[in-house]
Amino acid sequence: MKRFMYDTLLKWKDRGNRKPMIIEGIRQCGKTWILKHFGEAEFKDVAYFNFEYDDRLQNIFEGDLNASRIIKDLGILRNKSIQPGTTILILDEIQICPRAITSLKYFCENLPELHVAAAGSLLGVAIAQMGKNVSFPVGKVQMQKMYPLNFPEFLLAKDEELLYEYLNNLSRDEAVSAAFTGKLEEAYREYLITGGLPEVVSSWVHNHDIGLVETIQSEILGSYEKDFVKYASRSEFPKLTLIWNAIPAQLAKDNHKFIFSHVKKGLRARDLEDSLQWLISAGLIYKVEKIERPSIPVTTYADITFFKIYFSDVGLLRRMSKFPADVVFDTSSLTADMRGILTENFVLTELVARDFQRPFFWKSGGIAEVDYIIQEGVDVVPIEVKSAKRTRSRSFTEYRKKFRPRIAVRTSRNTIARHSDEYGEVLEIPLYLIWKMKAYF
Repeated sequence: MKRFMYDTLLKWKDRGNRKPMIIEGIRQCGKTWILKHFGEAEFKDVAYFNFEYDDRLQNIFEGDLNASRIIKDLGILRNKSIQPGTTILILDEIQICPRAITSLKYFCENLPELHVAAAGSLLGVAIAQMGKNVSFPVGKVQMQKMYPLNFPEFLLAKDEELLYEYLNNLSRDEAVSAAFTGKLEEAYREYLITGGLPEVVSSWVHNHDIGLVETIQSEILGSYEKDFVKYASRSEFPKLTLIWNAIPAQLAKDNHKFIFSHVKKGLRARDLEDSLQWLISAGLIYKVEKIERPSIPVTTYADITFFKIYFSDVGLLRRMSKFPADVVFDTSSLTADMRGILTENFVLTELVARDFQRPFFWKSGGIAEVDYIIQEGVDVVPIEVKSAKRTRSRSFTEYRKKFRPRIAVRTSRNTIARHSDEYGEVLEIPLYLIWKMKAYF
């Protein structure tokens, strides 16, 4: 399975001032697989250790954090020495052992010739909870986020490498050939059903069995809830579960605004804020805050009390919402709201995976609303999301008239186009090309 993270790891491997690498991301997004695959392809030896499965590992890090002593002890544990330059040391589920996280500072300072890579599913939570006796090695590690497969990676997983290369090499003013739009529309529909978690995608590509896809998605959702039990405090666990299960219903409301009191009657923001932040730190959900004034820097104009919550994977949102796969592209008014929610979630995950700065949304007067606002350099770009081909939007027009952005984006199931008027330029971009949006600026 082709993952773009491989290219990032290659650059890291050959960097002269290399630091230990930490890959963080949700469980089942492919962190372990990519590190093992990369290690086996690029090194003579892979020393792989998993803190979740081997309790002996924590003992090695309980003493001093001398890097040479640690690799000697790890070598004894696996009955094979670890050789800098030819071995890659992989420390998986490192969040379980905070002192192992701290030790990366000493690997950086005292043993830089050894390639050290770590991965963790709940690193954000672990870092926030690190006590006084341990510290995060700020400035001594390279942090890298990993996400579920985005749409171009999904195409590659479907063995559509030529189609991906064709899209990737499209010039700024070149339209997608009509010969390929049907295939791309179908792939996009499949992605809304499966999402981008590798096990789900692999099952779909090899079996094309919706029932099996949904079984795997349910198992993954169950594993996340088991993590609530395992890593959250006893008092926090029930609140995490309440928030997690409430997200689809919160998105189904007219304005999608997350309202704490709707999670459970009698609970308020102060009761649930810490638990919500736990889910955000774990990478399971994304928080999109409102702005009313799209000035630079956009982050300073966010209203932290008015926000929406989306899932880190659109397939899991569909499954958790119990939205049938066979109506994902249905045109019935009965399915319109959920199709719109899935489309918004898809666009958000594509933006996040392509390293766009933190997205916001714009709302004014309780009526006009634009789905996403991003800052790209000196441009503040509004993005209107449409799940179908009908793209007329009064809010989008109102925003452009009021703020006159240099470029505004509307993404839908229509083909790519550009047009300009007295309010600026509008880029019409298909949903299946939103990952290429930067190329059109």
